[in-house]
Amino acid sequence: MTKKRVLSGMRPTGPLHLGHLHGVLKNWLKLQEEYQCFYFVADWHALTTEYENPKKIPAFSRELLLEWLAVGLDPERSVLFVQSAIKEHAELYLLFAMFTPVSWLERNPTYKDMIRELKQKDLATYGFLGYPVLQAADILIYRAEKVPVGVDQLPHLELTREIARRFNYLYEKELFPLPEPILAEVPKIPGTDGRKMSKSFGNAIFLNDDEETVRQKIQTMVTDVKRPRKSDPGDPENRCVAFQLMKLYFSPEELEEIVSACKAAQLGCVACKKKLADKVVEGLRPLWERRRALEEKPGLFEEIVNAGNEKARKFARETLEQAKETLFGSKWY
Repeated sequence: MTKKRVLSGMRPTGPLHLGHLHGVLKNWLKLQEEYQCFYFVADWHALTTEYENPKKIPAFSRELLLEWLAVGLDPERSVLFVQSAIKEHAELYLLFAMFTPVSWLERNPTYKDMIRELKQKDLATYGFLGYPVLQAADILIYRAEKVPVGVDQLPHLELTREIARRFNYLYEKELFPLPEPILAEVPKIPGTDGRKMSKSFGNAIFLNDDEETVRQKIQTMVTDVKRPRKSDPGDPENRCVAFQLMKLYFSPEELEEIVSACKAAQLGCVACKKKLADKVVEGLRPLWERRRALEEKPGLFEEIVNAGNEKARKFARETLEQAKETLFGSKWY
């Protein structure tokens, strides 16, 4: 039986951190076991907010692909590619833009939220308003049947479904499937200061940090502020930021031991965070080793990227040709 097709992507806006690893990439690893997966570097999407300083996007794109391969995404099972290398995305985006009502874009809740959050940027641009149409083209050009999304991204996917329905209805051909969401429970990854881990907050532990840096950052993590001394009993489950990260790295039995020792004032915060640092470093070490191996063979990395782009292009070109023949009734140019 042919595997169902999944598509997802990331904007290259900076280095990846533990939030990306546990919130997105580990889910991608599972999906490639069951589906035919297309994962792309969304460099055109990065331009919607970074159009004033686009020269950093190529370096961030390369970093993104290196990290994906280091995490374990397999180019033999998943198609890894760069959005801007596949020009068919832009052409299908143009065709979709011709019949997508502006009102659909203006009611997009994420559009309004990002304008409020990024007040320092001028986002009153055609590209930013229309990026959900490009997103629809990204998904539909591979005729993806499944898209992994968070709850906050469901309106985007519904807009993609509306565009697919409108095309199929207007041109009387069921060319595009209506992609369904894959909703995964995304763990909340705290940064070193207790807020959500984010490079913009300066509280992130990056996948490309070295061992010493990882250990230093974890030692600065906020613990139980109501436990000024080791001899005071703690409450890690309710008051400790570091404990929230521990849940991802320790077994239930190990967590139970830590909670008991902390509440009995038998385990201090410094020693506890050292245990956490050991676990995080242990988890990141295979990533560092795979990345080092790739960096030592730049020709292999380029070969993997080029092969992924070519695989994606083959699928995209086929869909675009069918879309144009559906629109115009025949291939006349």
